Order: sequence, then structure tokens, then C-alpha cells
Amino acid sequence: MIFKVYFQKIWGQVPVRETTETIYVEAVSESDVRKKLIPRKYNIEFITEISGAHLEYEQSREDFKVEAL
Repeated sequence: MIFKVYFQKIWGQVPVRETTETIYVEAVSESDVRKKLIPRKYNIEFITEISGAHLEYEQSREDFKVEAL
């Protein structure tokens, strides 16, 4: 499954929409995504599974890249 992760790069930073970044991660579950991202020390705001039409839309974007973790 592919998950879209919304995060702040600085762990202690208060989430602000203008500084929120996203990455795509392949994992079995949301908890698996969190485990894979522990070394990066991101302040994770939200994780959502993407599939179907939503995944097709994301894949059509130029900046779509699944992180190899």
C-alpha cells in the first residue's frame, strides 16, 4: 500500500500549513510507516492511505516519488 505522509521537518515545530511537506511511503500499515520514519525525526501531522483514483491522480503529478525506506 502507498501512504501519503504530511509532516514538519523540525520535530518540535508547531504544525503550520505553509510549512507542511509530504512524502509517499510504501508500507503494510500506518504503524509501519511511523516505524520507518523514526530515524528521520519528522513531526508527523497526518498519514493517509491512497489508492484507486486518488493514487492515479498523485502518480500523474511530476513530484510523485515513493520513498525507499
